[in-house]
Amino acid sequence: MEMNFSGILIGVATFLVIGLFHPLVIKAEYYIGVKSWWLFLLLGVVSAVASLLVENLILSILLGVVAFSSFWSIGEVFEQKKRVEKGWFPANPKRKKN
Repeated sequence: MEMNFSGILIGVATFLVIGLFHPLVIKAEYYIGVKSWWLFLLLGVVSAVASLLVENLILSILLGVVAFSSFWSIGEVFEQKKRVEKGWFPANPKRKKN
């Protein structure tokens, strides 16, 4: 019996991508503010298009995961701003108010 590790590989990679986006959202809001939403949009669109153009199935799937994690992060940047306003996360004292 031959084992297929594709599902496990995709699952682990998805877990790592989602785990990476959590601190990215926090850092983006801290250093750039909610204006960083367009960076996540750009990354999402580029990743989605790349996902359509790549022939390798696993890479295509992972690019799709990156794309939709980026799209989800757009809303999370605005939620992060609310968390900062509540005092749950530190505000950047050097950045001007948005």
